[in-house]
Amino acid sequence: MLVRTMRKDLEKWLENGREALLITGARQIGKTFLIREVLKSAKTPYVELNLIEHPEYVGVLEKSSDSEELYMRLSVLSGESLIKHRTIIFFDEVQEYKEIVTRIKFLVDEGSYRYIMSGSLLGVELRDLRSAPVGYLRIEDMYPMSQEEFLRAVGVSDQTIEMVRESFHRRKPIDGFVHKKLLEVFYLYLIVGGMPEAVQTYVDTHDMNRVASIHEKIIRLYKQDFTKYETRYKLKLMEIYDAIPGELNEKNKRFFINHLGKGRSYERLQDDFLWLKYAGVALPVYNVTELKAPLRINEKRNLFKLFLSDVGLLTSLYPVQVKIDILRQATGVNNGALFENAAAQELKAKGFSLYYYNSKKYGELDFVLEVDGKVLPLEIKSGKDYARHKAMDNVLANEATEIEAGYVFSRENVSVKGRCCYLPIYMLFCIENTRIDDFTYTLDLSGI
Repeated sequence: MLVRTMRKDLEKWLENGREALLITGARQIGKTFLIREVLKSAKTPYVELNLIEHPEYVGVLEKSSDSEELYMRLSVLSGESLIKHRTIIFFDEVQEYKEIVTRIKFLVDEGSYRYIMSGSLLGVELRDLRSAPVGYLRIEDMYPMSQEEFLRAVGVSDQTIEMVRESFHRRKPIDGFVHKKLLEVFYLYLIVGGMPEAVQTYVDTHDMNRVASIHEKIIRLYKQDFTKYETRYKLKLMEIYDAIPGELNEKNKRFFINHLGKGRSYERLQDDFLWLKYAGVALPVYNVTELKAPLRINEKRNLFKLFLSDVGLLTSLYPVQVKIDILRQATGVNNGALFENAAAQELKAKGFSLYYYNSKKYGELDFVLEVDGKVLPLEIKSGKDYARHKAMDNVLANEATEIEAGYVFSRENVSVKGRCCYLPIYMLFCIENTRIDDFTYTLDLSGI
């Protein structure tokens, strides 16, 4: 069984969560499977209503006039008795009946049952939902399997993963043999990616052709969604999505809108790009004009790189011989786009907003993050020239930027030169904000 990081969050909610829980993310990333597994493992009674497999359920739910009538209808639909204060009601594919998200406040207030929901395209559908029940609903975003999750899936031990994390924090090189093996796992990740069905297929069979078939199926499902929305809203989602691999092969990987045709502009296509972002099928990395926190205030939305949500889906578009060369770590293959795509999805899964920086004065930085309130520049290098990074050197040399350090991720082992830290590409999962679980503040107004 594939171990997902979000499992702990679900288990914690199951123990003491009072609000409803909504798990959202792109199609085929394992939301439904994970929810079922957690509920079954906890031996919690639950009823599941899938609103895509049973579209007739939507009409039944819509017609319920109050919570008592809704519970009666849910009991009939599920074929099971609902046990008050024990049964979990699981609404799956709730994008088919997004109004349930507004009604959940009243169901939570009534208090007889607890609710968990999941769905795809919710970033698209819920953008215009003004009455989302703040305080009654907790929303968690889910992504394809991270590099750390993939390491565990293919058999890397927790002990080794913790050794990697310790090496990252102490800036100490990894044992040479272990370093080589972990690089092999990373290159495998470039091919298999993080879509759970593709990962499980690899673990079970090691058959790359079957893995490629899973990727093809997922892309077809995505494009079916595109077709529905293009018809309804006259969007050009398919055209943009198909252009992403080509744009990533350009020198600086920036998405040039005029490559889509004359007369195209960001203003005219903004809704299309935002749809792909909120649907979770593409990852924009926006340009920032200043290396100052908070980065968001310096964001330029009309300048961006655009990656696929999963590096395995990107690599699936490559010929078989190229995939073989990638696994062999052949020096003649330019893996720049794949390395950066893997970096983008890893950083996004860690909760970071994605930015890059480019100026005539300093040059271009592949990624710029805010880590614990400080700006951290990253360079992603797939070739032998990992020590050449003019933009990083310029930024670190300028005291006005107030940047303390920069990271260069490549195929090489850990080393430190001045304020530049060289890290192996498989250590990307180690970057994270310090987690603060208990943040309270008491205002002292005594004496006034």
